[in-house]
Amino acid sequence: MDRVLGRREASDAVEEIGWRFLLGTLRTAVPVDSLARGADVAGKAAAACGEDADRHLRIDVRPRRVVLTLQSLDRAAVTELDTALARRISAVLRAVGLTTGPDVDGRTDAPHSVQLLEIAIDALDIAAVRPFWKAVFGYGDEPGSDGPADPLVDPDLLGPAIWFQQMDRQRPERNRVHFDLCVPHDEAPRRIGAALAAGGRLLSDRRAPAFWVLADPEGNEVCVTTWQGRGD
Repeated sequence: MDRVLGRREASDAVEEIGWRFLLGTLRTAVPVDSLARGADVAGKAAAACGEDADRHLRIDVRPRRVVLTLQSLDRAAVTELDTALARRISAVLRAVGLTTGPDVDGRTDAPHSVQLLEIAIDALDIAAVRPFWKAVFGYGDEPGSDGPADPLVDPDLLGPAIWFQQMDRQRPERNRVHFDLCVPHDEAPRRIGAALAAGGRLLSDRRAPAFWVLADPEGNEVCVTTWQGRGD
């Protein structure tokens, strides 16, 4: 059950029960009507995972929704066990009339899906700048990824991950820090359309559906990303 799953395999295993694969995690949202109800959902999810809860399950409880995240913390990846836990949690919640799905708050005017944010930093010498970002954010390394060019993560898994993109030359005409916003593969077209309607520009879709490069009216960039187009 500790076999690491590929992107497509992980996504296919849980999509029908309302979970989405995002950056090496499985995520879903459960709508609730109060913080107390959310705490009850959190308890049921943790109980469904049993002794595996501490090393696989993370929970964000709010008055209107609960977001559940599954990942093998020891592997920093989705394993067969994580997909089994997702099915177990969804079944337990379904039995009490609750649903798991990618929509965070159930709004019809501006739906908002589960998502993950990363900060991308362009650098000529990644090994030289990485220690600064690690120190100033108080971040650490992912399990098995402590090399001089590897991403950095919040030890509490609350803040966005930081990753470094190799530059081949100075580019003073463009920003060198940008956001990567990972959304469910079936949410990306709606999110991109909304950004363009709000005055944004599409700079490149050459690598879609892995990522689209967008910019605001002043040229500040963001990449909307999905798991698709990156291999299995």
